[in-house]
Amino acid sequence: MKVRDLVLKNRSYRRFDESYKVDCETLRELIELARFSPSAANLQPLKYILSCDEEKNDKIFPHLSWAGYLKDWPGPMKGERPSAYIIILGDKEISDDFGCDCGIAVQSILLGAVEKGLGGCIIGAINRDGLRNSLNISQQFEILLVIALGKPMEKVVLEDVKGNDTKYWRDENDVHHVPKRTLDELILNI
Repeated sequence: MKVRDLVLKNRSYRRFDESYKVDCETLRELIELARFSPSAANLQPLKYILSCDEEKNDKIFPHLSWAGYLKDWPGPMKGERPSAYIIILGDKEISDDFGCDCGIAVQSILLGAVEKGLGGCIIGAINRDGLRNSLNISQQFEILLVIALGKPMEKVVLEDVKGNDTKYWRDENDVHHVPKRTLDELILNI
Protein backbone atom coordinates (compact mmCIF):
# COMPACT_ATOMS: atom_id res chain seq x y z
CA MET A 1 0.00 0.00 0.00
CA LYS A 2 1.34 3.47 -0.86
CA VAL A 3 1.95 6.02 1.90
CA ARG A 4 -0.87 8.23 0.57
CA ASP A 5 -3.32 5.31 0.83
CA LEU A 6 -2.19 4.55 4.39
CA VAL A 7 -2.63 8.20 5.39
CA LEU A 8 -6.11 8.41 3.82
CA LYS A 9 -7.20 5.24 5.64
CA ASN A 10 -5.72 6.48 8.92
CA ARG A 11 -8.83 8.13 10.33
CA SER A 12 -9.94 8.64 13.94
CA TYR A 13 -12.21 5.65 14.40
CA ARG A 14 -14.32 5.64 17.54
CA ARG A 15 -16.39 2.48 17.06
CA PHE A 16 -14.81 -0.94 16.72
CA ASP A 17 -15.79 -4.58 16.38
CA GLU A 18 -14.95 -5.52 19.95
CA SER A 19 -15.15 -9.23 19.12
CA TYR A 20 -12.10 -8.83 16.85
CA LYS A 21 -9.11 -9.36 19.13
CA VAL A 22 -5.79 -7.58 18.72
CA ASP A 23 -2.97 -9.65 20.21
CA CYS A 24 0.04 -8.46 22.19
CA GLU A 25 2.47 -9.45 19.43
CA THR A 26 0.70 -7.03 17.05
CA LEU A 27 1.01 -4.26 19.65
CA ARG A 28 4.70 -5.05 20.08
CA GLU A 29 5.18 -4.81 16.29
CA LEU A 30 3.54 -1.36 16.33
CA ILE A 31 5.83 -0.20 19.15
CA GLU A 32 8.78 -1.49 17.12
CA LEU A 33 7.77 1.04 14.43
CA ALA A 34 7.74 3.79 17.06
CA ARG A 35 11.14 2.60 18.33
CA PHE A 36 12.64 3.07 14.87
CA SER A 37 11.09 6.54 14.46
CA PRO A 38 13.10 9.75 14.92
CA SER A 39 13.50 11.21 18.41
CA ALA A 40 14.66 14.72 19.36
CA ALA A 41 18.36 14.56 20.38
CA ASN A 42 17.86 10.77 20.08
CA LEU A 43 16.85 10.70 23.76
CA GLN A 44 14.01 8.22 23.16
CA PRO A 45 12.07 9.24 26.30
CA LEU A 46 8.77 7.55 25.38
CA LYS A 47 7.54 4.41 27.13
CA TYR A 48 4.40 2.40 26.40
CA ILE A 49 1.80 0.41 28.28
CA LEU A 50 0.12 -2.20 26.11
CA SER A 51 -3.35 -3.57 26.75
CA CYS A 52 -5.15 -6.25 24.77
CA ASP A 53 -7.10 -8.12 27.43
CA GLU A 54 -10.63 -7.25 28.51
CA GLU A 55 -9.88 -6.77 32.19
CA LYS A 56 -7.13 -4.21 31.58
CA ASN A 57 -9.13 -2.55 28.79
CA ASP A 58 -12.04 -2.17 31.23
CA LYS A 59 -9.71 -0.31 33.61
CA ILE A 60 -8.62 2.10 30.85
CA PHE A 61 -11.93 2.86 29.09
CA PRO A 62 -13.69 4.88 31.86
CA HIS A 63 -10.81 7.38 31.97
CA LEU A 64 -11.15 8.40 28.31
CA SER A 65 -13.40 11.02 26.72
CA TRP A 66 -14.64 10.40 23.20
CA ALA A 67 -15.52 12.83 20.38
CA GLY A 68 -15.95 16.20 22.07
CA TYR A 69 -17.93 17.65 19.14
CA LEU A 70 -20.56 14.90 19.35
CA LYS A 71 -22.31 16.27 22.45
CA ASP A 72 -25.11 13.68 22.47
CA TRP A 73 -22.76 10.67 22.09
CA PRO A 74 -21.15 9.33 25.27
CA GLY A 75 -18.67 7.13 23.42
CA PRO A 76 -18.64 3.57 22.14
CA MET A 77 -21.10 1.13 23.69
CA LYS A 78 -20.21 -2.40 24.80
CA GLY A 79 -19.45 -4.34 21.64
CA GLU A 80 -18.07 -1.17 19.92
CA ARG A 81 -15.15 -0.53 22.25
CA PRO A 82 -11.49 -0.90 21.28
CA SER A 83 -9.90 -4.33 21.51
CA ALA A 84 -6.56 -2.81 22.52
CA TYR A 85 -4.90 0.32 23.83
CA ILE A 86 -1.43 1.77 23.77
CA ILE A 87 -0.77 4.30 26.52
CA ILE A 88 2.10 6.62 25.64
CA LEU A 89 4.17 7.90 28.53
CA GLY A 90 7.04 10.34 28.80
CA ASP A 91 9.84 9.17 31.09
CA LYS A 92 10.71 12.25 33.18
CA GLU A 93 13.99 10.65 34.26
CA ILE A 94 15.14 10.87 30.63
CA SER A 95 13.65 14.26 29.69
CA ASP A 96 11.12 16.79 30.88
CA ASP A 97 10.19 17.81 27.32
CA PHE A 98 8.71 15.24 24.97
CA GLY A 99 8.31 17.73 22.11
CA CYS A 100 7.52 16.19 18.77
CA ASP A 101 8.52 12.62 19.70
CA CYS A 102 4.99 11.68 20.71
CA GLY A 103 3.43 12.84 17.43
CA ILE A 104 6.05 11.06 15.34
CA ALA A 105 5.61 7.83 17.32
CA VAL A 106 1.81 7.97 17.13
CA GLN A 107 1.83 8.47 13.37
CA SER A 108 4.19 5.51 12.94
CA ILE A 109 2.00 3.33 15.17
CA LEU A 110 -1.23 4.28 13.40
CA LEU A 111 0.15 3.85 9.89
CA GLY A 112 1.38 0.41 10.94
CA ALA A 113 -2.06 -0.36 12.36
CA VAL A 114 -3.74 0.63 9.08
CA GLU A 115 -1.34 -1.61 7.16
CA LYS A 116 -2.53 -4.49 9.40
CA GLY A 117 -6.21 -3.73 8.68
CA LEU A 118 -6.78 -2.00 12.02
CA GLY A 119 -7.89 1.50 12.90
CA GLY A 120 -7.29 3.74 15.84
CA CYS A 121 -8.09 6.93 17.63
CA ILE A 122 -5.65 9.24 19.39
CA ILE A 123 -7.13 10.30 22.70
CA GLY A 124 -5.79 13.28 24.61
CA ALA A 125 -8.89 13.89 26.75
CA ILE A 126 -7.86 11.60 29.58
CA ASN A 127 -8.59 11.57 33.29
CA ARG A 128 -4.87 11.20 33.96
CA ASP A 129 -5.13 10.85 37.73
CA GLY A 130 -7.81 8.18 37.41
CA LEU A 131 -5.83 6.25 34.79
CA ARG A 132 -2.64 6.55 36.84
CA ASN A 133 -4.42 5.13 39.89
CA SER A 134 -6.23 2.36 37.97
CA LEU A 135 -3.01 1.03 36.45
CA ASN A 136 -0.54 2.01 39.20
CA ILE A 137 1.49 4.21 36.85
CA SER A 138 4.51 5.70 38.60
CA GLN A 139 4.87 9.49 38.92
CA GLN A 140 8.11 9.05 36.97
CA PHE A 141 5.94 8.91 33.84
CA GLU A 142 3.84 11.68 32.33
CA ILE A 143 0.72 10.29 30.64
CA LEU A 144 0.81 11.86 27.18
CA LEU A 145 -1.79 10.11 25.00
CA VAL A 146 -3.81 6.93 24.64
CA ILE A 147 -4.28 5.18 21.30
CA ALA A 148 -7.45 3.10 21.03
CA LEU A 149 -7.09 0.27 18.51
CA GLY A 150 -9.29 -2.32 16.86
CA LYS A 151 -11.19 -3.32 13.76
CA PRO A 152 -13.14 -0.20 12.68
CA MET A 153 -16.94 -0.47 12.59
CA GLU A 154 -17.75 2.91 11.13
CA LYS A 155 -17.40 4.80 7.90
CA VAL A 156 -15.41 8.03 7.96
CA VAL A 157 -15.65 10.46 5.04
CA LEU A 158 -13.29 13.36 4.37
CA GLU A 159 -14.73 16.51 2.82
CA ASP A 160 -13.64 20.10 2.24
CA VAL A 161 -14.30 22.65 4.97
CA LYS A 162 -17.36 24.78 4.28
CA GLY A 163 -16.85 28.30 5.54
CA ASN A 164 -14.56 27.98 8.54
CA ASP A 165 -16.30 25.10 10.33
CA THR A 166 -13.84 22.27 11.01
CA LYS A 167 -16.08 20.37 13.46
CA TYR A 168 -16.60 16.72 12.58
CA TRP A 169 -20.16 15.37 12.66
CA ARG A 170 -22.31 12.31 12.04
CA ASP A 171 -25.20 12.15 9.61
CA GLU A 172 -28.52 10.28 9.99
CA ASN A 173 -26.83 7.07 8.74
CA ASP A 174 -24.08 7.35 11.39
CA VAL A 175 -21.46 8.19 8.74
CA HIS A 176 -18.73 10.25 10.38
CA HIS A 177 -17.83 13.38 8.35
CA VAL A 178 -14.48 15.09 8.83
CA PRO A 179 -13.98 18.52 7.18
CA LYS A 180 -10.42 19.23 5.99
CA ARG A 181 -9.04 22.56 4.80
CA THR A 182 -8.17 22.63 1.10
CA LEU A 183 -4.58 22.31 -0.10
CA ASP A 184 -4.69 25.86 -1.52
CA GLU A 185 -5.73 27.19 1.89
CA LEU A 186 -2.80 25.46 3.60
CA ILE A 187 -0.01 26.56 1.26
CA LEU A 188 1.06 30.19 1.63
CA ASN A 189 2.65 31.79 -1.40
CA ILE A 190 4.96 34.25 0.28
